[in-house]
Amino acid sequence: MSAEASDEHLRDFLADPVNSTLELSAAVARCAKALGLTHAVVYLADLQQRCLVPLTDVASILPIDESLAGWTYRTQSLRVEESGTGGVTAWFPLLDGAERLGVLAVYTPALTAASLTSGRALVALLGMMITSKRAYKDSFARRTRTEPMRLPAELLRAFLPPRTIGNGHVVSTAVLEPAYDLGGDAFDHCLTDTTLHATVVDAMGHDLASGLTSAVSLAACRNARRTGADLPELVDSVDQALADWLPDQFCTAVLAQLDLASGMLRWSNCGHPAPLLIRDQQLMVDALEREPEPPMGLPSLLAGRSRQTHECALQPGDRVLLYTDGVIEARTPDGSLFGLERFADYVIRATAAGELASETLRRLIHSILGTQTGRLRDDATILLLEWQPPVRA
Repeated sequence: MSAEASDEHLRDFLADPVNSTLELSAAVARCAKALGLTHAVVYLADLQQRCLVPLTDVASILPIDESLAGWTYRTQSLRVEESGTGGVTAWFPLLDGAERLGVLAVYTPALTAASLTSGRALVALLGMMITSKRAYKDSFARRTRTEPMRLPAELLRAFLPPRTIGNGHVVSTAVLEPAYDLGGDAFDHCLTDTTLHATVVDAMGHDLASGLTSAVSLAACRNARRTGADLPELVDSVDQALADWLPDQFCTAVLAQLDLASGMLRWSNCGHPAPLLIRDQQLMVDALEREPEPPMGLPSLLAGRSRQTHECALQPGDRVLLYTDGVIEARTPDGSLFGLERFADYVIRATAAGELASETLRRLIHSILGTQTGRLRDDATILLLEWQPPVRA
């Protein structure tokens, strides 16, 4: 099929209102046929990013770490292999902006310029369709979960943004474990035209009240942010919301803002572990260490003082890590702490290897889980932001 015919069939598919009401697997089949492709199957990453789950019962689950499809997911690059029934299978990364959703398998008699163009058109369309439909279709959650989720985790995950966001200036990506048994950890990040906002929260306890504390903190943070509040006013809004609505609860947090043009990082530390700065494949020891302030929700401990806002000028390529203490307090099999040095060293080695920020965190959290035989004693959240402004001519 020529590129012109492919474009015409795609326009016809998009113009037909019936297609918007189809189940995704049926829509994929119809769109693939319209584009002249033999067959296509969507695979979504499970909640913990260990395997790729097909949205059809005909195909098999594929391990992310041990399959060509997984290689496509890990590297966000096209991979091609011979099909067992003749022809080829092309694996396309399935993305929503910077967020990795899974992969698309396209089966075709031969890999041609036209089939590549059709595959890319299909995967771009599916990224938008999946993001739209999974907000209100439980079938996506059921397929990508491997075990039942406890109520506090369900509450918190309803408030979480996509794992990864980004543009040409910056990427921000996060992971959070234990996936199905969260207590009080949460993260948030968003982009405006000029600024990346990032937050990591750790609420007291490990129950539904902890989850509610983090949920109220994120809601207050977003509410203030969306009215244009600057960082000090934003932190005050969270403090006040917790004091008003959950007076017996508190949480530690780091709330940060990164100016996308200048690389100026501003943050407020409310009783939380200090962020880490990795520059030129080295941990800049104590670069972002400041005297921590009382946790949020305990305004009486401020004794009339205002929260402090700190600043640090980032350099292109810098990676900043916000994390909760469950990360460094995880235990290795010999009983020792996972620790700050091991944590930073892992990110440094991944940076040197040219690994994507999102893949670095995926592998890192699995490494931490591996030291705990799959279970953590406390929630562990990591948010990594990387500033890469365009090179000026």
